Amino acid sequence: MNLVAQIAMAAAETEHHGNVALETVIFGAIAAVVFAFLGLVTFSYKNVANRHSAKAEAWAARHGKDGHEAGHGH
Repeated sequence: MNLVAQIAMAAAETEHHGNVALETVIFGAIAAVVFAFLGLVTFSYKNVANRHSAKAEAWAARHGKDGHEAGHGH
């Protein structure tokens, strides 16, 4: 056996024949976890305005009609 054949045999032995798609599944799993976490954060803000409706009504009663129109371009 000559040197070129030995190098070719050594390269063939060290070749990796695994499933490359299976090796990259972890990136998809990480992305799914991140998006799920961001979805939960977004969902946690659902209906926030109505959680404190008693406070908003009490503030409106104290400040009257003019309280809502003051500031912020109203």
